[in-house]
Amino acid sequence: MKSTIQFFIPPPQWRLPVLLLLGIFVGLGAFVLHISKATSYLSDDPTTCVNCHVMAPQYATWQHGSHGRNTSCNDCHVPHDNILRTYAFKASDGLRHATMFTLRMEPQVIRIKEAGVGVVQENCIRCHGDLVHRVSSGSLTAMQAAADEGLLCWDCHREVPHGTVNSLASTPYARVPVPGKVAPDWLRDYLTSDRE
Repeated sequence: MKSTIQFFIPPPQWRLPVLLLLGIFVGLGAFVLHISKATSYLSDDPTTCVNCHVMAPQYATWQHGSHGRNTSCNDCHVPHDNILRTYAFKASDGLRHATMFTLRMEPQVIRIKEAGVGVVQENCIRCHGDLVHRVSSGSLTAMQAAADEGLLCWDCHREVPHGTVNSLASTPYARVPVPGKVAPDWLRDYLTSDRE
Protein backbone atom coordinates (compact mmCIF):
# COMPACT_ATOMS: atom_id res chain seq x y z
CA MET A 1 0.00 0.00 0.00
CA LYS A 2 2.76 2.42 0.93
CA SER A 3 4.56 1.82 -2.38
CA THR A 4 1.39 2.77 -4.29
CA ILE A 5 1.18 6.10 -2.47
CA GLN A 6 4.92 6.68 -2.96
CA PHE A 7 4.39 6.24 -6.71
CA PHE A 8 2.23 9.39 -6.82
CA ILE A 9 4.59 11.61 -4.82
CA PRO A 10 6.91 13.48 -7.19
CA PRO A 11 10.64 13.77 -6.56
CA PRO A 12 11.64 16.78 -4.42
CA GLN A 13 12.74 18.92 -7.39
CA TRP A 14 9.30 18.49 -9.05
CA ARG A 15 7.09 19.06 -6.01
CA LEU A 16 6.71 22.84 -6.38
CA PRO A 17 5.91 22.78 -10.14
CA VAL A 18 3.47 19.87 -9.65
CA LEU A 19 1.71 21.69 -6.79
CA LEU A 20 1.50 24.87 -8.89
CA LEU A 21 0.02 22.98 -11.85
CA LEU A 22 -2.44 21.16 -9.60
CA GLY A 23 -3.46 24.50 -8.08
CA ILE A 24 -3.99 26.00 -11.53
CA PHE A 25 -6.09 23.05 -12.71
CA VAL A 26 -8.17 22.98 -9.51
CA GLY A 27 -8.68 26.76 -9.71
CA LEU A 28 -9.69 26.64 -13.38
CA GLY A 29 -11.99 23.71 -12.68
CA ALA A 30 -13.68 25.57 -9.83
CA PHE A 31 -14.00 28.68 -12.02
CA VAL A 32 -15.60 26.66 -14.85
CA LEU A 33 -18.05 25.10 -12.38
CA HIS A 34 -18.89 28.59 -11.11
CA ILE A 35 -19.35 30.05 -14.61
CA SER A 36 -21.51 27.15 -15.79
CA LYS A 37 -23.63 27.29 -12.62
CA ALA A 38 -23.18 23.52 -12.40
CA THR A 39 -24.69 23.17 -8.94
CA SER A 40 -27.92 24.88 -10.06
CA TYR A 41 -28.68 21.83 -12.22
CA LEU A 42 -29.03 19.68 -9.11
CA SER A 43 -32.05 21.72 -7.97
CA ASP A 44 -35.63 21.92 -9.22
CA ASP A 45 -35.47 25.71 -9.69
CA PRO A 46 -37.05 26.61 -13.06
CA THR A 47 -34.72 29.61 -13.50
CA THR A 48 -31.95 27.08 -14.08
CA CYS A 49 -33.51 26.44 -17.48
CA VAL A 50 -32.72 29.99 -18.59
CA ASN A 51 -29.03 29.80 -17.76
CA CYS A 52 -28.79 29.90 -21.54
CA HIS A 53 -30.84 32.49 -23.49
CA VAL A 54 -32.02 29.91 -26.02
CA MET A 55 -34.45 28.51 -23.45
CA ALA A 56 -36.12 31.89 -22.80
CA PRO A 57 -39.24 31.15 -24.94
CA GLN A 58 -39.78 27.78 -23.23
CA TYR A 59 -39.42 29.39 -19.80
CA ALA A 60 -41.72 32.32 -20.62
CA THR A 61 -44.46 30.19 -22.14
CA TRP A 62 -44.32 27.69 -19.26
CA GLN A 63 -44.34 30.50 -16.68
CA HIS A 64 -47.47 32.13 -18.11
CA GLY A 65 -49.33 28.87 -18.74
CA SER A 66 -51.36 26.73 -16.37
CA HIS A 67 -48.39 24.49 -15.56
CA GLY A 68 -46.36 27.49 -14.39
CA ARG A 69 -48.55 27.81 -11.29
CA ASN A 70 -48.18 24.21 -10.12
CA THR A 71 -45.07 22.59 -11.59
CA SER A 72 -41.38 23.05 -12.21
CA CYS A 73 -39.59 22.06 -15.41
CA ASN A 74 -38.31 18.89 -13.75
CA ASP A 75 -41.84 17.76 -12.92
CA CYS A 76 -42.38 17.11 -16.64
CA HIS A 77 -38.90 16.66 -18.09
CA VAL A 78 -37.22 14.35 -15.55
CA PRO A 79 -38.26 10.78 -14.60
CA HIS A 80 -39.69 10.34 -11.11
CA ASP A 81 -39.88 6.57 -10.65
CA ASN A 82 -36.62 6.34 -8.66
CA ILE A 83 -33.81 8.64 -7.56
CA LEU A 84 -31.09 6.81 -9.50
CA ARG A 85 -32.95 7.18 -12.79
CA THR A 86 -33.74 10.82 -11.96
CA TYR A 87 -30.12 11.84 -11.44
CA ALA A 88 -28.78 9.62 -14.24
CA PHE A 89 -31.21 11.32 -16.64
CA LYS A 90 -30.35 14.78 -15.31
CA ALA A 91 -26.63 14.03 -15.67
CA SER A 92 -26.84 12.73 -19.25
CA ASP A 93 -29.23 15.46 -20.37
CA GLY A 94 -27.19 18.13 -18.58
CA LEU A 95 -23.98 16.89 -20.17
CA ARG A 96 -25.60 17.06 -23.61
CA HIS A 97 -26.88 20.60 -22.91
CA ALA A 98 -23.53 21.76 -21.54
CA THR A 99 -21.66 20.35 -24.52
CA MET A 100 -24.02 21.96 -27.02
CA PHE A 101 -23.94 25.36 -25.31
CA THR A 102 -20.17 25.30 -24.75
CA LEU A 103 -19.48 24.42 -28.39
CA ARG A 104 -22.13 26.92 -29.57
CA MET A 105 -24.19 24.20 -31.28
CA GLU A 106 -27.55 25.17 -29.79
CA PRO A 107 -30.38 25.26 -32.32
CA GLN A 108 -32.70 28.21 -32.79
CA VAL A 109 -35.67 25.88 -32.43
CA ILE A 110 -35.57 23.56 -29.44
CA ARG A 111 -36.91 20.06 -30.09
CA ILE A 112 -37.36 17.35 -27.50
CA LYS A 113 -35.10 14.31 -27.91
CA GLU A 114 -36.32 10.71 -27.99
CA ALA A 115 -35.38 10.02 -24.37
CA GLY A 116 -37.24 13.15 -23.30
CA VAL A 117 -40.36 12.13 -25.23
CA GLY A 118 -40.67 8.98 -23.13
CA VAL A 119 -40.12 10.84 -19.87
CA VAL A 120 -42.65 13.58 -20.65
CA GLN A 121 -45.25 10.99 -21.69
CA GLU A 122 -44.68 9.09 -18.41
CA ASN A 123 -45.08 12.29 -16.42
CA CYS A 124 -48.25 13.35 -18.24
CA ILE A 125 -49.79 10.04 -17.22
CA ARG A 126 -48.30 10.23 -13.71
CA CYS A 127 -49.96 13.59 -13.01
CA HIS A 128 -53.10 13.32 -15.12
CA GLY A 129 -53.70 9.58 -14.86
CA ASP A 130 -57.26 9.93 -13.56
CA LEU A 131 -58.24 12.10 -16.52
CA VAL A 132 -56.36 9.99 -19.05
CA HIS A 133 -57.99 6.73 -17.97
CA ARG A 134 -61.42 8.19 -18.72
CA VAL A 135 -60.40 9.00 -22.31
CA SER A 136 -58.11 6.12 -23.28
CA SER A 137 -56.29 3.16 -21.84
CA GLY A 138 -54.09 5.71 -20.08
CA SER A 139 -50.88 3.74 -20.24
CA LEU A 140 -49.60 4.49 -23.74
CA THR A 141 -45.83 4.68 -23.84
CA ALA A 142 -43.71 6.72 -26.21
CA MET A 143 -42.55 3.47 -27.86
CA GLN A 144 -46.15 2.44 -28.54
CA ALA A 145 -46.88 5.86 -30.02
CA ALA A 146 -43.81 5.58 -32.25
CA ALA A 147 -45.18 2.22 -33.49
CA ASP A 148 -48.51 3.92 -34.39
CA GLU A 149 -50.36 2.19 -31.58
CA GLY A 150 -51.78 5.46 -30.27
CA LEU A 151 -51.12 9.15 -29.75
CA LEU A 152 -48.88 10.94 -27.32
CA CYS A 153 -50.60 13.37 -24.97
CA TRP A 154 -49.24 16.42 -26.81
CA ASP A 155 -50.41 15.15 -30.18
CA CYS A 156 -53.77 16.61 -29.13
CA HIS A 157 -52.61 19.07 -26.47
CA ARG A 158 -49.97 20.76 -28.65
CA GLU A 159 -49.88 24.07 -26.83
CA VAL A 160 -49.57 22.66 -23.30
CA PRO A 161 -47.51 23.98 -21.55
CA HIS A 162 -45.28 25.90 -23.99
CA GLY A 163 -47.77 27.42 -26.40
CA THR A 164 -46.61 27.78 -29.98
CA VAL A 165 -42.88 28.17 -29.45
CA ASN A 166 -41.08 28.08 -32.78
CA SER A 167 -37.93 30.10 -32.17
CA LEU A 168 -36.41 32.87 -30.11
CA ALA A 169 -38.65 35.27 -32.06
CA SER A 170 -41.85 33.59 -30.87
CA THR A 171 -41.81 35.46 -27.55
CA PRO A 172 -39.95 38.70 -28.33
CA TYR A 173 -41.20 40.62 -25.27
CA ALA A 174 -40.99 37.80 -22.75
CA ARG A 175 -39.55 38.78 -19.41
CA VAL A 176 -37.36 36.03 -18.07
CA PRO A 177 -34.69 36.04 -15.35
CA VAL A 178 -31.48 37.41 -16.83
CA PRO A 179 -28.36 35.41 -15.99
CA GLY A 180 -26.10 37.25 -13.56
CA LYS A 181 -22.48 38.21 -13.94
CA VAL A 182 -20.22 35.37 -14.92
CA ALA A 183 -16.86 36.64 -13.72
CA PRO A 184 -16.25 37.90 -10.18
CA ASP A 185 -15.92 41.68 -9.78
CA TRP A 186 -12.20 41.58 -9.00
CA LEU A 187 -11.47 39.71 -12.25
CA ARG A 188 -13.62 42.03 -14.38
CA ASP A 189 -11.96 45.07 -12.78
CA TYR A 190 -8.53 43.61 -13.43
CA LEU A 191 -9.33 42.78 -17.07
CA THR A 192 -10.89 46.19 -17.81
CA SER A 193 -8.38 48.37 -15.94
CA ASP A 194 -5.73 50.25 -17.90
CA ARG A 195 -2.64 48.18 -17.19
CA GLU A 196 0.67 49.78 -17.99
